[in-house]
Amino acid sequence: MAQRGEPTLWSPARVFVASVALIVLVSTGFAWRGVDSLVSNIERISDLGLGGQRDGAVDILLVGVDSRTDAKGNPLTDAERAMLHAGDEIGTNTDTIVLVRVPNDGSSATAISIPRDAYVDIPGLGKGKINSAYGVTKQSVQGDLLAEGVSPEAAEDKSTQRGRQALIGSVAGLTGITVDHYAEVSLLGFVLLTDAVGGVDVCLRNPVDEPLSGAYFPAGRQKLDGPQALSFVRQRHNLERGDLDRIVRQQVFMAQLVHQVISADTLSNPTRLRELSDAVGRTIVLDEGWDLPAFLNQLQDLSAGKVTFETIPVADLNGTTSDGESVVRVEPDEVQDYVAGLVGAESDSADTGTTSAAPPADPGTVQVDVYNSTSISGLAGSVSQELAALGYLTGEVGNYADGPVSQSQVLAASESDRGARTVAAALGGIPVVADAALAPGTVSVVLASDYAGPGSGSAGVIDFGDTSTSATPVPPAPPIAAAEDGPTCVN
Repeated sequence: MAQRGEPTLWSPARVFVASVALIVLVSTGFAWRGVDSLVSNIERISDLGLGGQRDGAVDILLVGVDSRTDAKGNPLTDAERAMLHAGDEIGTNTDTIVLVRVPNDGSSATAISIPRDAYVDIPGLGKGKINSAYGVTKQSVQGDLLAEGVSPEAAEDKSTQRGRQALIGSVAGLTGITVDHYAEVSLLGFVLLTDAVGGVDVCLRNPVDEPLSGAYFPAGRQKLDGPQALSFVRQRHNLERGDLDRIVRQQVFMAQLVHQVISADTLSNPTRLRELSDAVGRTIVLDEGWDLPAFLNQLQDLSAGKVTFETIPVADLNGTTSDGESVVRVEPDEVQDYVAGLVGAESDSADTGTTSAAPPADPGTVQVDVYNSTSISGLAGSVSQELAALGYLTGEVGNYADGPVSQSQVLAASESDRGARTVAAALGGIPVVADAALAPGTVSVVLASDYAGPGSGSAGVIDFGDTSTSATPVPPAPPIAAAEDGPTCVN
């Protein structure tokens, strides 16, 4: 597949880890004096116009900013820039954009990645790449303010605020989710948080030698420190789906980081705890209205590691605008339907627009039967193996005996069955169909000739065709969650 441009050193999700870690690592086994220490170190921002918690969940926008300063505005040292391979260019793009939804009972979390080049409506600017909403808005507002005679300091503060608001509005417009809280992390946070937990385990199916990203790794399981992890998560070249496959890598890394933190004694180690506190204080900014200790108190049940990472559906991976700019085309209606399916949102009131959310099911609690209604030999077995790799329990595998079907579907006793909805999302968003003959909790997948999700191609790789010349829909990647027996192996 043709790639678009050279890799950006600080592109999707490399610093998101810091914010995820902040939320989950302090939720279990952490002395509350440590929480106080972390919270007191965090920089706060105000007047972002965030929504209230009216829909049964807390929705957090996690943003990674390509910045050569820390959270307090201090320039990075020469040694830190060298470690990060960061030059002197001032970065304003938000190449990490992840919406995290945590139900009010704190029992689970769903993190939804948004590709940086998604072509969306940006408030006040029209259409543009979503990662430019912050920077372009800031630059425009700052120029206007300076022209009006506003001081550089005041112009910087006001334009930064407007940039953040533009990004928040862009994400809400795309996903249909009102943002309740905002967390921003500088690029230094990724390295510091990774090193603070003693490195993170990853697994590669094949050895990697990719000079553009600096990724040089053997095949198999290995532990990466902060600088090595940057190379691991920034590689895009030589990956089958380019940036989407890179997001899968990043999600696997993030899931494993969360798992390692909450299942190990990281927070009982005074040295690790001090490193975590320093990292949080230097690299994380939160909205002023976020009562973090109260929120963390909601997350006591998150100790089971119920954090799932998803990616929004993409209509055209290699789209172009009328002026020839390369973009990722997305359909807001499809994205909103997909996000609503992930979070289990159902309208409670047409007047108030409030929703009640049901979190995705834990794959380890869902047994899935897979049946083949096509002439493709071995398709059911291949899909069943993909589901097993994601942690689902394997049920019956075979040919579908009730006649041919024209559309792939997930069968369950009810269309609202959590397990069925989670499986459907894992297989690229295929529909859930109620089958009164099935017992509650039973999930069956029937594969028709239209199926193009995980396991549909050779070695589980989907052939999307020539997306440079046609807008071929790209099925969402399977959800990512940490596994008890180690990290999921990736390309």
